[in-house]
Amino acid sequence: MAFLFPFFNSRLWALIVKEVRQIFRNKQLIFLLIFPPTVQLLIFGLALSPDVDRLALGVVDYSQSDRSRELVSGLSQNNLFIPQFFSSSQAELGQKVRTGEITIGLVIPPDFAEELSEGKPADLQIIIDGVDANTAGIAAGYAKQIINNYARELQENSLDLPVRSQVRFLYNPGLISSWFFVPGVIGVVLTLTGSLLSSLTVIREKDVGTLEQLLMTPAAGWEILLAKILPLFILLMADLLLASSLGKFVFNLPFRGNFLLFLGLSAIYLWVCIGLGILLATIARNQQQVILTSFFFNVPLIQLSGAIAPIESMPPFFRTLSAFDPLRHYVAIARGLILKGVGFEVLWPRAIALLVFAVVLLAVSISRFRRQLE
Repeated sequence: MAFLFPFFNSRLWALIVKEVRQIFRNKQLIFLLIFPPTVQLLIFGLALSPDVDRLALGVVDYSQSDRSRELVSGLSQNNLFIPQFFSSSQAELGQKVRTGEITIGLVIPPDFAEELSEGKPADLQIIIDGVDANTAGIAAGYAKQIINNYARELQENSLDLPVRSQVRFLYNPGLISSWFFVPGVIGVVLTLTGSLLSSLTVIREKDVGTLEQLLMTPAAGWEILLAKILPLFILLMADLLLASSLGKFVFNLPFRGNFLLFLGLSAIYLWVCIGLGILLATIARNQQQVILTSFFFNVPLIQLSGAIAPIESMPPFFRTLSAFDPLRHYVAIARGLILKGVGFEVLWPRAIALLVFAVVLLAVSISRFRRQLE
């Protein structure tokens, strides 16, 4: 331990102690470290879901037969569609869809039961509100699947199909949507918190005029900057532990991989966020400009990362552009470790990409910061 005594007596340690004291005196900074990440993770994890259910269903049943009632019951039995409107007028059904009172409408023709009894194909008309394209597409898929299952049940030899398939869902057998979103949201929270807090920490010295006072001390520029970064890095690692705990105990994430590897690769990504934050601080002149500029950088990072929407659904140009998004690589690492339990032998390309981003961003931002000090 004797080798640590010179460090504790150094200018760098004195600057670190000063920064730690300033951080703990700054109630706004503590609030930003704890409250927004917790709320964002809970809201995104609970609210974001690709699942579609409880869609308002309107029915025009001209058949009024047992067969038609069985079909309507099949559509509503899993709470995918909730019958909210029954009418004998197709025009009235179309008006309900137009006004948004119902999402999907079903029209059953008068000869529906007779056609089925004679072994003939019976036609149905399905009307879907397509304003929300995602919901409309999923609703159409659900409706077709339920109707096809109903048709197979009417066949006498439905069990003697020539081809059968058995589907297994790996890594998320319950198809829990939060398991997909929460690892990505952890990356989003680290990006927003890390970049914003590091930029605010650096630029606060400009706003209050203490940067000039620091320059008059014997401390070198790298010591001033490192003293600001290290306490913030430790606090962001605590933020990561908080987010991981929420994922485990609130959303029941499995965390199948090596948790220490997860912390190590997350630490690299935190340096990426800190580098981005310092870069923002060198571009902006005050805290208001930092906040506005951070939206210009962070929103594209989040949109191209695959944290919210799958990358496979993006146009080819943006899929290629997302390869230059550090958050995309971190989200892939988080999902690989948390859900799949893969090791470093699989994740090393992503880790190298994060390391390159961290080195480049820190080098550029520190260089700009030193030029401003000079």
